Amino acid sequence: MKFSLRLNNDLTVREYVELAQIAEEVGFDQFWVSDDLFLRSAPVILTAVALHTRRIEIGTCIVNPYTLHPAEMAMMAATLDEVSRGRFNLGLSAGAGDFLDWVGLPHERPYTLTRETLIALKALFRNERAALEGQELRWTDEAYLRFEVARPIPIYIGALSPKMLALVGELADGGLPLLFPPEHYANVLPHIARGADAAGRSLGAVDVAACIWVSVGDDRERAEAVLKEKIAYYGHALSPMIWDALGVSQAEFAPIAHALQVERDLPRAVSMVTPQMLRIGIAGGTHEVIDRLERLAALGVQHLSFGPPLGYDLAEAIRALGREVLPRFR
Repeated sequence: MKFSLRLNNDLTVREYVELAQIAEEVGFDQFWVSDDLFLRSAPVILTAVALHTRRIEIGTCIVNPYTLHPAEMAMMAATLDEVSRGRFNLGLSAGAGDFLDWVGLPHERPYTLTRETLIALKALFRNERAALEGQELRWTDEAYLRFEVARPIPIYIGALSPKMLALVGELADGGLPLLFPPEHYANVLPHIARGADAAGRSLGAVDVAACIWVSVGDDRERAEAVLKEKIAYYGHALSPMIWDALGVSQAEFAPIAHALQVERDLPRAVSMVTPQMLRIGIAGGTHEVIDRLERLAALGVQHLSFGPPLGYDLAEAIRALGREVLPRFR
């Protein structure tokens, strides 16, 4: 079993270094940081983490080809792999249209752009020319890295929709499917397997990280409050597959999004998060985390990925996961 930790890019760089060192110490295999708009830069954060850790792999979850051109994405990934001495994983996907609206970027043909970006990057990471005439990317024979990449950098796709999940199985080295709720894995895996089958690949060749949200703490009420804030911020931007898995609709998130984004009233937004929405993740002590994860393990999960909010005390939450949860499943 592989274990990874995912964090949003809303902390200080110093905090990421400290948390990555704790994660490495307690046995996590990977440390991922998101690159959401108008927060701190994930590549800069991961550079600092790489310089202050020795073993743990690092990665972006995710960068997207609308806000970061695939050529610059390749440059960043190859350089970070060099800095980390072969520990970097590139997580990419098309991002959420709601957030791209903030900067006036269209969200047209996200699957096509992600697929063409993946194909181009794989060529560049093999030290080959990435000339292609696609629908979104039109690169000439001059599209190649002017320095040698030491290895084919693993590429993970952040996937929510059936087509994007199938792309994980078809072409990617790994997948970062958001499992909201965790039991959603049973709905996700067949799409990845379909893509792998169509490409003649073994599903075992794809590192599928079962990405869940956890808020760990002995004070259940405080743990739930932190998870509710995360749900209030992101719930409206999730996919129909996830809303269906939760048994809720996008319309139910609309007043929450309005309270948060228009009224700027976080307490009101949080107060509207329902118990059904709270099933999106796991909140409470480590015994509650273990109970929900037993069901995932029974489904054959080989990579458990713990994501934010993680808890009201991040350092202690990571230590608790390493002390009590990882040994149970390792």
